[in-house]
Amino acid sequence: MRTNTIFRAALALAAGTVIAASALAQDLGIKAPPQNRPIAITKATIHPVSGPAITNGHVLFDKGKITSVGPGDGVLPLGTLVIEAKGKHVYPGLFGAYSQMGLSEIGSVRATEDHNETGDVTPEVFAAVSVNPDSTLIPVTRANGILLQGVFPTSGLIPGRVSVMQMEGWTHEDMTVDADAGLVVGFPQTRQAQNIFGRADEGGQRRLDEAFENLEELFKRARAYRQARATDANLPVDARLEGILGVLPEAAETSAGQNPVYLMANEVEQIEAAVRWAIERKLKPVIVGGRDAHLVAPLLKQHDVPVIIVATHKFPKRTDSPYNESYTQPALLEKAGVRWAIASGEETPHERNLPYHVAQALAHGEPLGLTHEAAVKSITLTPAQILGVSNRVGSLEVGKDATLIITDGDPLEVRTHTEMAFIQGKTLDMSTKHTALYKKYLEKYRQLGLIRR
Repeated sequence: MRTNTIFRAALALAAGTVIAASALAQDLGIKAPPQNRPIAITKATIHPVSGPAITNGHVLFDKGKITSVGPGDGVLPLGTLVIEAKGKHVYPGLFGAYSQMGLSEIGSVRATEDHNETGDVTPEVFAAVSVNPDSTLIPVTRANGILLQGVFPTSGLIPGRVSVMQMEGWTHEDMTVDADAGLVVGFPQTRQAQNIFGRADEGGQRRLDEAFENLEELFKRARAYRQARATDANLPVDARLEGILGVLPEAAETSAGQNPVYLMANEVEQIEAAVRWAIERKLKPVIVGGRDAHLVAPLLKQHDVPVIIVATHKFPKRTDSPYNESYTQPALLEKAGVRWAIASGEETPHERNLPYHVAQALAHGEPLGLTHEAAVKSITLTPAQILGVSNRVGSLEVGKDATLIITDGDPLEVRTHTEMAFIQGKTLDMSTKHTALYKKYLEKYRQLGLIRR
């Protein structure tokens, strides 16, 4: 039979679907079970992102997929759990386009740092394989509404392949949305750095030239390897070269399609060189970092090259730059017609601050024409599109994964709470190490008579 309940009762019922995690060891908590009945969120303001907000609308999902989105309560099947969320807001799960979530736990403990693979060229590496599903940082991050991450390996010329992960699962396989979302390339600088005395580093230019030559050689070998494998099926598999094949234009002929190549680049000249290098080789470039991307916006727009902006909370690079250069960059890219997404760029313990990087961009971007809708899109649908998973996540549409959040306000506002969250229809336990510590010290001050509640 159909079940009706007020929002607070729904919270209690949802919490009962999972076994409570240990107060002091959230990483040992029990993972959420699969959705076992239809769930409808009604009487809320629905933000599909792919379309206008729906006041007093509903979202219905079953077996992990969204089956209905629209105004009113909708037509609900028998046995539906109805969460009446009057005054609340429903958004897609927030999406961090670039992070090392699950790969990096404690910076000072080498054993917890799995984002930096041994070797300068390791295209055979998948980030997903090393993601720790029991990381204590995952519950803390998703408690702020961030349910999806683009996980990047780091360091070296080609550190490996990007994986799109959802923030719930017993194993890394459970968490994986797309294990191979593209190849990371640390594009070489186009000019050598100078020391504090303004002198060029000895041998610096030689190392830059060698890095570029190595990059060229790897892609030439990969193309030759593909042709050789096509004519001789018995040719031994080269895992390193196999890792590059997915980004070559020939991959578009396969069912999986051509993956993007994520070019780590910040300087004007470096971004220009990286884009031209990729376009000449018919690759699908994405600029990651992009500190000077707004200065080459026409080039990016011309070739439809998206940018993953890594952090807005940073100082301008040049002494004659405006103090808010980093804050206004998203608005400048939006105005130029360049696709962009924002990543926090912070250490993984602070990845939860992602919405506030967007909020800073919005506050400084509104005079330039940046809208709230575009800002929210930069941490929902746009990263899903850039990383090639928008057919499953990023917006509230029929047929997509039921990966969404219920909030008591605007997720870009620091005072907003994420009250409920679902990943593929699974009801998540929103308790974290932070909430456990809050309850602990609340009790301390209650015992001291300093508070009465």
